[in-house]
Amino acid sequence: QVQLAESGGGSVQSGGSLTLSCTGSGAASGYTYKYYCMGWFRDTPGQGREAVAIIDSDGNTTYAADDVKGRFIISRDNEENTLNLRMNSLKPKDRALYYCAAGLPRTVPPFCRPGARAYTEWGQGTQVTVSP
Repeated sequence: QVQLAESGGGSVQSGGSLTLSCTGSGAASGYTYKYYCMGWFRDTPGQGREAVAIIDSDGNTTYAADDVKGRFIISRDNEENTLNLRMNSLKPKDRALYYCAAGLPRTVPPFCRPGARAYTEWGQGTQVTVSP
């Protein structure tokens, strides 16, 4: 089981930037961190939990929400067991509780999907607030 811990949330003004980080420890028997699909999700009032960006084991972004494309960049370091989300040009609507998530791919060939149900491990969340 992977344990995840987020950091880097905070309050910024519109147009500002933040970098969220997530550190993973542990792994399912027979697997290492690098095999996991990783993603950032966010909870917003009225929207529920939505995927922000997803990255596969090779570091390819397999999904980015339309409203973050060109602004947010997801990356991972499998040697350090870390996942990052660089958020640029932040907007008030980006205000949310952001979660790091991990899940083993369930398809052959493996593909990292944006649905929250595909992710079994979750961090505690980190709050991002963007003021106008």
